[in-house]
Amino acid sequence: MKLVLTINFLLGLMGGCFISNVLADAPAEATEVAVRTGTLTLTTLQRYVLAYGLVEPEPASHGKPAASAKVAAPVAGIISQVHCQEGQTVRQGDLLFTLDSRAVQSQIAKAKVALAFAERNVSRKQQLKLGESISRKLVDDAQQLLETARTDLQAAQTQADLLAITAPLSGTVTALHFKVGEAVSPSSVLADVLALHRLSITLHVPSEEAADLRLGQTVAIGTRDPDNTPTGLLSYISPQIDPMTDTVLVRATPATHQCPQKPYLLPGQFVHAQIVVEQRRNRLAAPLASVVKAENSTTSATIAIVDGDHAKQQPVTTGLRDGDLIEVSGTGLQAGMTVVTEGAYGLPPETLIRVLK
Repeated sequence: MKLVLTINFLLGLMGGCFISNVLADAPAEATEVAVRTGTLTLTTLQRYVLAYGLVEPEPASHGKPAASAKVAAPVAGIISQVHCQEGQTVRQGDLLFTLDSRAVQSQIAKAKVALAFAERNVSRKQQLKLGESISRKLVDDAQQLLETARTDLQAAQTQADLLAITAPLSGTVTALHFKVGEAVSPSSVLADVLALHRLSITLHVPSEEAADLRLGQTVAIGTRDPDNTPTGLLSYISPQIDPMTDTVLVRATPATHQCPQKPYLLPGQFVHAQIVVEQRRNRLAAPLASVVKAENSTTSATIAIVDGDHAKQQPVTTGLRDGDLIEVSGTGLQAGMTVVTEGAYGLPPETLIRVLK
């Protein structure tokens, strides 16, 4: 019985060795990896400083008036007429409000009567012979009364002119604060007028990034409309840092004109902006997803170059990143080469691939 068991064990051992040798001699089946691909391109890459801020009316500068104004009453009175409405476009000098003029018209009438009397009085005294029937003092007094009457009439007419309140600049009436019949004082703001085509973007840049800013740099202004990305130019850089926020105030002037029917920027709108502080032209760039960074390095990386149905890793040096692109350099790299994007991480040095559509 023991002899039979020993023979069976030996036969099984020999059979196992035979199968192992057959499997060892069989060719290994290659592993195919499903990937997506992109292309190396020659392009212009840009470095940005990010900032956030508000759309505001353009401030006064270089002798140019501000783009907004609060229309105030120059004198106290009662509003008798309103000649505008909210949203109306007005030109500089257009009549906006009229104050009640009855009291002033009464003053003008009295001043005219006084002036006429003074003129007749002077005329009569000038007809008399000086020294015989009239003294020099009486002539001088009459002349003085005439000048006073003229001044009073001019003052009354000036007061009447102040009752007609006009637009201080061309723009849009954005707010009305008083109605007909309401009393106003010289400090009362009656309306707001804003030139919507003259806006400024006020931004706050972190102080450590402000050293890269220069006047005239291009600013891309982000809005809620992805199809409308207005641009501007950096027009002002504050010479001081705000100690409360550790930021530098800068202003950008939109470089394109707004369409009044569909403005892309509105006063008070919160925006984010990208200030272009560096441009690198004719640089080789790879899709960001294709670059696998090396550990403990900011510039060393690898990309997988596609050749037919195979992908082979190649070391590269990375540079400036711009959105979904990153600058790369390395031996033999050329624009138009196909590289692995999705699936690049974890690829072996060389492998069989299948490109997904």
